[in-house]
Amino acid sequence: MLRDLSHPIRDGMMVYPGDPSVSVRPALSLEADGVEVARIDMGSHTGTHVDAPAHTVAGGRTMASVSLDELVGEAVVLRLGSAAAGSSYGVGELTLDGGAVPDELPRIVIVDTGWAQWFGSERALQHPFMSASAARELWARGMRVLAVDTLSPDETGGSAFPIHDVVLGGDGLIVENVCGLEELPGRVEVGFFPLRLEGDGAPVRGVAF
Repeated sequence: MLRDLSHPIRDGMMVYPGDPSVSVRPALSLEADGVEVARIDMGSHTGTHVDAPAHTVAGGRTMASVSLDELVGEAVVLRLGSAAAGSSYGVGELTLDGGAVPDELPRIVIVDTGWAQWFGSERALQHPFMSASAARELWARGMRVLAVDTLSPDETGGSAFPIHDVVLGGDGLIVENVCGLEELPGRVEVGFFPLRLEGDGAPVRGVAF
């Protein structure tokens, strides 16, 4: 069975503050043109999407250098228990199948904060965010792709991006706005399939196998 891990792209949907708004409008119609075609205007970090290192790292690699192999494979789903809005969390507050985070991790790590339910609302802006020490520890244990169910692994609206610095600065990848994590097992095969854009990021269709 396949499970979709991505938000649908819709006209006027939520974006990270300051990003381009999303417009999906009719361009051609069956009545006038014989075909239906939509005109889509959106930023490269719309909806469920991947950040390439070039997103925050000067001279970092772009999506043109990101292979599908990096975004497909075994993943662990780390769960965050009850967390206050706008709070920071560390590795000690994350669990894998009810136990501690193991010392060795696969390349892809997904963090389920439970905050995907608020996507599209003002509450989504006050999501829990990862501490820099947690990002460094997960990196040291083998993580190279960090996927989160929030607008960012960093504090939204903050002036610094320490988690991006750790992951993208290490030539890793970040996937944001993942959803549908509630019923996934702790270990799962996933794929994040980006549009073939060659810039700083791209929307993805996230799939759990």
